[in-house]
Amino acid sequence: MNFEFATSARIIFGPGSLAQAAPLARSLGRHALLVVGQSPARASQLQADLLASGVSVTLFSVPGEPDIALAEQGAEVARRAGCDLLIGFGGGSALDEAKAIAALAANPGGALDYLEVIGRAQPLEHAPLPIIAIPTTAGTGSEVTRNAVLSSPEKRVKASLRHALMLPRAAIVDPLLTHSLSPEVSASTGLDALTQLIEPYLSNAANPISDAICLEGLARAARSLRRVCQDGSDATAREDMALASLLGGMALANARLGAVHGFAGPMGGMFPAAHGQLCARLLPGVMRANLRAMQERQPTSASLERFTRVASLLTGRPNASAADGIDWLEETASLLGIPSLSAHGIQPADLPEIIRQARAASSMKSNPVVLSDEELDAILREAL
Repeated sequence: MNFEFATSARIIFGPGSLAQAAPLARSLGRHALLVVGQSPARASQLQADLLASGVSVTLFSVPGEPDIALAEQGAEVARRAGCDLLIGFGGGSALDEAKAIAALAANPGGALDYLEVIGRAQPLEHAPLPIIAIPTTAGTGSEVTRNAVLSSPEKRVKASLRHALMLPRAAIVDPLLTHSLSPEVSASTGLDALTQLIEPYLSNAANPISDAICLEGLARAARSLRRVCQDGSDATAREDMALASLLGGMALANARLGAVHGFAGPMGGMFPAAHGQLCARLLPGVMRANLRAMQERQPTSASLERFTRVASLLTGRPNASAADGIDWLEETASLLGIPSLSAHGIQPADLPEIIRQARAASSMKSNPVVLSDEELDAILREAL
């Protein structure tokens, strides 16, 4: 048994923990590039705290999906302003953009020198600027991962800028920041978190540490996902989902993912669709295809028991079958109003190209069983 486990150097979790951001920033630098999402006003208190602590602030907004041009623009802003620290405050887009900017600001060249798939995938020459990651949603777990996913609108693809040193110096996870999320965003991000707990647990790269993390996160997400969508002020449920998201990020960074993300990455580059919604719509079909393929091709595999364990945690029933767990996922997606793939403009004619790109995705390589093109096509058609 050989594995490696790495995560952010420091994790601060709990209601009100945002108050620790300014003193922590002061210990890491004197001028922060504060990368925020499409609602910069949400970071006004943090900005005031930073200034009061003696940390200068340059604000940089990410209005939508993180992309290559914006990352390069942010790196130039950081260099010109003399920033020695990055703070990402927002959803996964803001956090990924902050990590990319931190890497590019400290290294020569442009994003394509370092990006996977569409770039030259060169290793970083220098360590990124230190990063503090503060999520305001509960889904991506980006605060504890070592990559930044950037889109290339011209190529209609998403690719990762990845390096071990891109792990944030600190992750501050304050569940209070998620209380104002809408039911739609809570559902999309929450289902993303759930997927990022299930896939690493079923992955062919799972390890004992990631297993423990996934099982803890699954129990919390299963009991609280629907609750946060029904009542956004449910503090206990919000805390559960914030922790589930954090744990999912730790798990995927160390045990990788599977076919759901193998599909979702290319699809997110090709179509204007929320990542969590894609994952939620694909997850039941991928689970069903993986289960069937393993039963047919690997009937003695001990990994089959993992599907049953997931089902027990999702349903809360110790005797639940793997099929019961898949039914729970389908029911949850329906209850939370997750649209079909066709609602995002995806048509049958698009499936061959999606499958082609998914085949090359790193996540597909850690799926628990190799699926044929016919099986992949069936998954997508079921989700249409």
